[in-house]
Amino acid sequence: MGFGDVVQQAIHAGTGVPRLYAGATRAGLEPSEAFEVLRISQAALRAAATHGRGVPGRTNAMRHFMWQATLTARFGLEPARALAAAQEAGTPNRRDSSVDESNNAAGQAYGAEHAEDLAGLSQSEAMSSLVPVALAMWESGELVWVSPRR
Repeated sequence: MGFGDVVQQAIHAGTGVPRLYAGATRAGLEPSEAFEVLRISQAALRAAATHGRGVPGRTNAMRHFMWQATLTARFGLEPARALAAAQEAGTPNRRDSSVDESNNAAGQAYGAEHAEDLAGLSQSEAMSSLVPVALAMWESGELVWVSPRR
């Protein structure tokens, strides 16, 4: 990975919050719902970092799955898809983005199927209920990751 790639990744990471907020409002969510999107994103990141570490790729796969499952349950499939697209927009790593899209789709399917159970939970309660699901899906190969190029 060259210096330019590192700079692109840093810019993409550093613009995540405004990109998600803008994506939420473009998807038709109210400002308070857009802030809820950011809180859900933070909760998914925290839960995945706590329970997914130690295995390459697992934290990222879990984060995308749990994030999209919760967004789908709370706001519906189309806003969740729009937010996933906003998150991936401008990514410098197309291979990683395609893996994220797969894990996002798994989260969307789960969130749609379990919307009634997830929608009424707080962010932390939703993540607590999703961690064992995400771990089981990781173990079964339903969640995926991209290995670094060597």
